[in-house]
Amino acid sequence: MDLFSTQTPDLKALFLQLFHCPDEQAIDKVIQQHSAVFTPASNWKPLGGSENMYGVIENQQASPIAALVEKITNSIDATLMRKCYEAGVDPKGAEAPKTMEDAVKQFYAGKASNWDLSSHRKAQAENIQIVASGQRMNTSLTIYDNGEGQHPEHFENTFLSLLRGNKNEIHFVQGKYNMGGSGAIVFCGKRGYQLVASRRYDGSGPMGFTLIREHPLTKEEQGTRKNTWYEFLVLDGKIPSFSITELDLGLVGRMFTTGTIIKLYSYGLPAGSRSVISRDLNQSLNEFLFEPALPILTVDTKERYPDDKNLERPLFGLKRRLEQDDKDYVEVNFVEDFTDALFGKMRVAGYVFNAKVGGKSAKDTKDSIQREFFKNNMTVLFSMNGQVHGHYTSEFITRSLKLNLLKNHLLLHIDCTHMSYEFRKELFMASRDRLKDGEETRELRKFLASKLGKAGGRLSEIEKKRKDAIAVDGGDSKELLKNVTKNIQMNPELLKLLGSTFKLEEKKAQPDKQEKPEKKTPSKPAPDPFKPQRFPTFLKVRGHNDGDKALTGIPLGGEKTVRFDTDVENQYFNRVEEPGELKVALLSVKRAGKNNNGSSNGHGGSFEGTTLAVEDVLNVNVSSPQDGTIRITMNPQKDAQVGDAVQLKVSLTAPGEELEEIFWVKISDKDAPPKPMPQPEEEPLQGLPEPVFMYKEQKDGAATWEQMEGVGVTVNHDTIVHPFATGDNLEKIYINMDSKVLKNFRSKYRTINEAQLEITGRKYWTAVYMHTLFLYSITKNRKYQMFQMKAGEQDLIDVADYIKDLFENFYSEFILNFGGMEEMMQGLGE
Repeated sequence: MDLFSTQTPDLKALFLQLFHCPDEQAIDKVIQQHSAVFTPASNWKPLGGSENMYGVIENQQASPIAALVEKITNSIDATLMRKCYEAGVDPKGAEAPKTMEDAVKQFYAGKASNWDLSSHRKAQAENIQIVASGQRMNTSLTIYDNGEGQHPEHFENTFLSLLRGNKNEIHFVQGKYNMGGSGAIVFCGKRGYQLVASRRYDGSGPMGFTLIREHPLTKEEQGTRKNTWYEFLVLDGKIPSFSITELDLGLVGRMFTTGTIIKLYSYGLPAGSRSVISRDLNQSLNEFLFEPALPILTVDTKERYPDDKNLERPLFGLKRRLEQDDKDYVEVNFVEDFTDALFGKMRVAGYVFNAKVGGKSAKDTKDSIQREFFKNNMTVLFSMNGQVHGHYTSEFITRSLKLNLLKNHLLLHIDCTHMSYEFRKELFMASRDRLKDGEETRELRKFLASKLGKAGGRLSEIEKKRKDAIAVDGGDSKELLKNVTKNIQMNPELLKLLGSTFKLEEKKAQPDKQEKPEKKTPSKPAPDPFKPQRFPTFLKVRGHNDGDKALTGIPLGGEKTVRFDTDVENQYFNRVEEPGELKVALLSVKRAGKNNNGSSNGHGGSFEGTTLAVEDVLNVNVSSPQDGTIRITMNPQKDAQVGDAVQLKVSLTAPGEELEEIFWVKISDKDAPPKPMPQPEEEPLQGLPEPVFMYKEQKDGAATWEQMEGVGVTVNHDTIVHPFATGDNLEKIYINMDSKVLKNFRSKYRTINEAQLEITGRKYWTAVYMHTLFLYSITKNRKYQMFQMKAGEQDLIDVADYIKDLFENFYSEFILNFGGMEEMMQGLGE
C-alpha cells in the first residue's frame, strides 16, 4: 500500500504500520516499501543536532538492562512532571518538591500508601508499561508512560536532544545529563531502530512521531567517514504528526490518548531476561530499580506465551520483594544510618538470606537466591532515588568484609541520595551504571569495609553464628595435624613456601601447668523473651543519666557506642509500611578552651548553645533495632579537643509525640593500647589450617552434611573438599569422607578389611589436605586471581571456590590413582 500516493500523506497509517512491526527486519521492509519517505537525505536529521554525537551515544550503559532502566527512569520523571503541572506548580519554582520522595508525597497524598496492596499497585502501574512483542528470541519492547508528553515542535529539544541539561533546575526528577535515554539505541538490533511518539498531557495538540536509526553509510561515506551517526525522521523539516482522540496500541487497561510511546526493535536482552518478560525481565529490572518512586507494569502476550498464566506483573523494586513478597528468603534485614564528614549522610541496608528455604537443599536454595536476586551479579548496590548507579560483586564480601560464609547469602544496598553533592558527584559515571575509580570511591569502600566488617558488628555476629554451627571438637584434628606435618618440618623449602602464606611457629618448651580449681559462677536466669511492638512505647538510654554529668566519654581518635532500650520491632526503620526514624540532634556544645598543656586552643573558652549540626561535631552511626536494643556509635570530628562536652537529643518517632532522651557526652583522652593477651600453648606448625572430616551421618569429632547445609555449604557424594577461609586466611579444610571418589577408590578391593579401610582413608584425606594446602599457598603467594564468566562479565572467583571445583572435576581421582611417582612410572612401564 502506498501511503503517499496523494498530496496529503496518511501519517497516522504510517505510524501504525511502523508501530506494528514486530522487529527490525519488518522495519526494513517498510522503509523499502516507502522509499519516497525514507530515502531522501533531507528527511533525516542527526540525533542531538550533530553528526559527531556517535561517541556520546555509544559510550553510555554497558548493559542492555541498565540502558532500559534509563528509559523507565525518564518515564517516572515524565509522570511526576505531569502531576506537577496538573497541580499548578512550576517545576522550577520554590513550591516544587525538592526530592523525588517529596514529589510522591505531595502529588500522590493518600494514594502511595495503598500501593503495597496488589490491586492498587497494579492500577497505578498501568501508567508506566513495558510491553513485549515479536518472536521470543527477537523481542521488541514498547515503553509507555502517561506522563507530560511533548508537542511535535518540542521533540528536538527533548526526546531528540543530547547534553542540553533540560532537567538541571528540576530537583524532584532523576534526569540530569540529557543523554541517558539514548543509551538503549545501541542495543536495538543491528540498525538502532527506535520509534518515538508523544502527545501533550492536556490533549492540546496532535500526536507527533519519528523513527530513530543508525545512519546507513553510503559507499562514498564509507571511504571518507570514520564513524556513522544516529538520525531521526522529519518530513518537510518537521516532526510528522496527526490528530487523534485515542489509539489502540495494545496497552493494558487503556487506550492511548496522551503521554509517550517508545518502541525498541529487536532489543538485545541478555540471557536470563529473554523469556517471559513479566517474570525474567521483571526480576532484572527490580535489581536495578531497588526502590522506584512509582510502580511499573511488565507485560507479555498470549501470542508469545500461550501457556503462561501470569503475563502481567507489577514491578516495584527489589526492596519490596525482599521485605514483603519474598521475605521468606531473608533471615535478617537491618539498616545502618551513617553521618560522617567524609560524605554527609548515607543509609546502608543489609539482607542476609537463609541457608535453606522451603524444604530445598542448600544448593537449590543458593541457586534460587542467585536466580531471583543476583541475576545481574550485583551484591552491593549503590543507588540514587532508588535507581542503582553502580555495584560491587561478591568479592567485596570476601576480600573487604572477610565474611566468606556470607558471600552467596548477603545483599547490601547503599543509598547515596542524601550524600553531599561534592562527594556524590565524584562517585558515579555520567552513564549512571558504574562507579568511578577515583579517590572518593576508594575512601567509601574503605569506610564500608571498616564499619560493616568490624568485630562485634551485626554481620560479624551472623558469620560467627554460622561458623559455630559447623564447629567440632578439635582434639582429633590436632593429632592428625601433628602426624601430617612431621615431614614438612624437616623440609626447609616446604616450610618457606607455607611460611609465606600462613603464620607458622615451631613448638616451644612450655613449663608444666598447675591445675587450678575451676571457679563456679552462679548461673544467670534466662532473660524474658523479647515481645516486639509495631510502634515503640518507650526509649531509655543505658547508663547513669542525671542530665548534668556526661553519660560517657568518647575517646579522641576512637569511637563509643551508646545503647538504648525500646520495645519496637527490628524492622521499624526500614519496613515498607509506616517506617520510623531515630534522629540525633545537637543541643549544646561546651568547648574545653585549653589544650592539655594549658595553652589556648583557639576555641575561645566555654560556651553553650550552638547553630552547628551534629555532623559538624560528631560522626554518627545509627543501627536499626535488634531485639529491643538500638545502638548509636559516635566518633569525634578532627577539630575536637579533650574536654569538649556535647549535649545531644535522641528522638524516636512514635504515634503522637516523639520519644526523647537528652544527655551529655564528653571527649576523653585516647584509649591506651590493649595489653598483649597471654599466648596459648603452641602446637607444631601452629597456623596451618585445621583438617575437619565430614560424614553423611553423625560421627564423633566430625561435621555432618546436614550441619554444612545449615550454613549454606552444599555437600554431597560429589564433594571432596571445602576450604574454609576468612578473607584470605585459610582456617579449616573440610574433607568429605563419604565422597564418591573415596568409595570408588576402595572398590578395587573385592573384599576390603579394616586395615585397608584405614590405609585408603588416610591416603585419601592426607592427599586432599596436602594438595589443598599447597594449591592455596602457591596461588596466594604468587598473587594469582581467578576469573569466571558470569552474567556476561568476568567475575572474580575466590581461591577456595576454585580449589573446591578443581577437586570435583577429576583432580581428586588423579591424585589418588597417580598421586606419586611410583604409580606414574608403573603406568608408563606397562
